[in-house]
Amino acid sequence: MSVGEEVRTEQAGQQQSLGTAAARNLATTTKSVPQMQEISSRWLLRMLPWVDVQGGTYRVNRRLTYAVGDGRMTFVKTGDRVEIIPAELGELPALRSYEDEEVLAELASRCRQREIGAGQVIASFGSQADEVYLLAHGRVERIGTGPYGEDESLGVLADGAYFGEQALTDDDAIWEYTARTLTTCTVLVLPREAVEQVAERSDTLREHLSSRRASVPGQRTNKYGEKEIDLAAGHSGEPDIPHTFVDYEARPREYELSVAQTVLRIHSRVADLYNQPMNQTEQQIRLTVEALKERQEHELVNNRDFGLLHNCEYDQRIQPHDGVPSPDDLDELLSRRRGTRLLLAHPRAIAAFGRELNKRGLVPETIDMSGNRIPTWRGVPLFPCNKIPVTEARTTSIIALRTGEEDQGVIGLRAAGIPDEIEPSLSVRFMGINEQAIIKYLVTTYYSAAVLVPDALGVLENVEIGRWR
Repeated sequence: MSVGEEVRTEQAGQQQSLGTAAARNLATTTKSVPQMQEISSRWLLRMLPWVDVQGGTYRVNRRLTYAVGDGRMTFVKTGDRVEIIPAELGELPALRSYEDEEVLAELASRCRQREIGAGQVIASFGSQADEVYLLAHGRVERIGTGPYGEDESLGVLADGAYFGEQALTDDDAIWEYTARTLTTCTVLVLPREAVEQVAERSDTLREHLSSRRASVPGQRTNKYGEKEIDLAAGHSGEPDIPHTFVDYEARPREYELSVAQTVLRIHSRVADLYNQPMNQTEQQIRLTVEALKERQEHELVNNRDFGLLHNCEYDQRIQPHDGVPSPDDLDELLSRRRGTRLLLAHPRAIAAFGRELNKRGLVPETIDMSGNRIPTWRGVPLFPCNKIPVTEARTTSIIALRTGEEDQGVIGLRAAGIPDEIEPSLSVRFMGINEQAIIKYLVTTYYSAAVLVPDALGVLENVEIGRWR
């Protein structure tokens, strides 16, 4: 090897210019603001009309409504054994408002558990109805006879439902439809004979059932259960015009504002020295506020006191006919109320609905909402909401809303004008500096939701999102 070749080899192994790692020490990098994966579109917060609440409470006054016993049952499962909670038997119309716990416990012990396979007929049209069925798990379809003799579906029942309740108040009751299982079902059967045996030993139960068999004078209602307003129409001559008045609920429901809070802590050294090119305090508050808003939307959907999923009336809850969210199911959901303004669904439920549309060759219309293309069905926008839960069985729900006070719909509640407010009903309050030089801020938001009339809110339950075919 020559001398020149040795020199070139040595030079090749040496750094001949300033490296990028060292150069960055003298450069100002271009930075993004702190990012956060938890932030979602939060369409519910954006689309819900908000009403300012004075005094922290919103009262919903309604016409007097009589309870008709259309609730759901709750069961306890121990291994393969299922039992009804005795107090839940009070949801049956015949046992409505009956409160003798010992008698209800005796009736609960008389319920017999049955496992019924898919496609089996539980009760046939025209046969004698002498048993009440409490559906602990599974899906049952009610099939009636159409005006031209063909079969027609009267709806699907799911977990917690009951049917055959007329057997407890009418000795000559017959099945007015056929009940057939769509899936394997677990039911508890309460025979009328067992109820009569208990009633023979219980004076209170016997009197209660007798009063239920008798008509209650003066308690005339419309199809919504509201006390009827007496009117006269189409008359001639000089008949007596009926006298009437509109009665109100004596104890209307009141919604108290809920709260979400946290204490944000920032060391004064960070706030003083590390504020360029972006303010550390502002970014900490911004991300904290985003987290509070995510929690707020989650509570509006899932809170057991005021959340949409738990405040929907049972007669406004429907089951999909075939499990998957089909166009027919959404048509049924929309038909339960006038003026539906929006639909909310988990993104995976929207994808499942899209697959059903693809199978039928349908293309939904879309609308532009703040630069986003939102699919619609029958002109009603279908917004994604990842706060709607998806169960382990890969089922979820689709929510339908009519909104606004003017339309007797669903409204959001807030308290605008609170101290240190940065947005309506959201405040950031300085709490001082402690002995460790840590600055504290109290971040608070107040919110709730109210359903003004029951048919303003509907839910399509138990929607399957994992079926591909």
